[in-house]
Amino acid sequence: MADLAEVVHLFGPNYRQHYGEHMLPSHVRALRDIAACRTEVFGGHMAQCDQCGHQHYSYHSCRNRSCPQCHTNDGIRWLEKRHTELLPIPYFHAVFTLPEDLRSIAWRHQKKLYAVLFKAAAETLLTLCNNPNHVGGIVGMMGVLHTWTRQLHHHPHVHFLVTGGGLSTDGHWLAARKRYLVPVAALSLLFRAKFMDLARKACPDETFPESAWKQNWVVYCKPVKQGNKKLLDYLGRYVHRIAITNQRILAIHKGQVTFSYKDSKNNHWKRCALPGEEFLRRFLQHVLPRGFHKVRYYGLLSPRNRFRLRQLQWLLASDEREEDNARDVEPELNCPDKVIPCPVCKDGLMLIIIQIPRLVRGPP
Repeated sequence: MADLAEVVHLFGPNYRQHYGEHMLPSHVRALRDIAACRTEVFGGHMAQCDQCGHQHYSYHSCRNRSCPQCHTNDGIRWLEKRHTELLPIPYFHAVFTLPEDLRSIAWRHQKKLYAVLFKAAAETLLTLCNNPNHVGGIVGMMGVLHTWTRQLHHHPHVHFLVTGGGLSTDGHWLAARKRYLVPVAALSLLFRAKFMDLARKACPDETFPESAWKQNWVVYCKPVKQGNKKLLDYLGRYVHRIAITNQRILAIHKGQVTFSYKDSKNNHWKRCALPGEEFLRRFLQHVLPRGFHKVRYYGLLSPRNRFRLRQLQWLLASDEREEDNARDVEPELNCPDKVIPCPVCKDGLMLIIIQIPRLVRGPP
């Protein structure tokens, strides 16, 4: 089995030679960090068992959010915290997608237009849900940005987990209908208008194609059928990672990288083989600008409304649900990086006795 670090080692030098002058700083850093992840470049430590004396060297991870080897524990902790914030109500899953005519522009202005994508989608949902004909109150929303297809093509869209109800102006909870939140046709039209208005203000020197106005924008909004936690797990899978995992990279042979993907039409696993540099190009399309927040919260889930959220949990939860929430707060103590048992004697604990310094410091 191959991994992304091996791909970067083999094809990264040629890629940098061909595109170095045009590479974004975030792309340069991602290639450098992924290639050096868990090597002596980032330092490490030596641990020793306090019972049998067994010693083990470990190199540190790069902590780059685009690296498939890092952030497993961060993802676990993030999910545990989000699970405790779920209300005991039905949720809806909404997806807002940019049309193909705008994707190249969005990639050129990632920091501005991805933020516009979030804002336009959130304002659209809040506006329609606040309408008395639909919910009539302020809903809670968590949005996660995805920019890829299963074959790593550029496809910016944002997923929202939306509460199936909202809080009225006088503080009462208004439940949404079980199978219907807002009309999708109106959602699409309003989203298109808001995005184009905000995008033109954010990028006044950019020319947006008129064709974007003449097509229906793809918007999805349906109740969560597989369970709120399962959808949250799906969204959380990519909060601390991006387009591909090492497990999906099957082989590197004759200058090509072969990886697996699941066909959305029939749910069958298939293979895709790409030249090494093309694979890196597709992968780097999804490396976000440094400091960009790919998870955002709105309405009742926004940071300023966290106290309201806790009140709603007490208001809406049954006794059984409250007991489950109390138990759900504790799994962080069982995080695998808290205690490391000795792999040899099984009785002792591995204690760090030597720190290995980094070989490089600072930006690339």
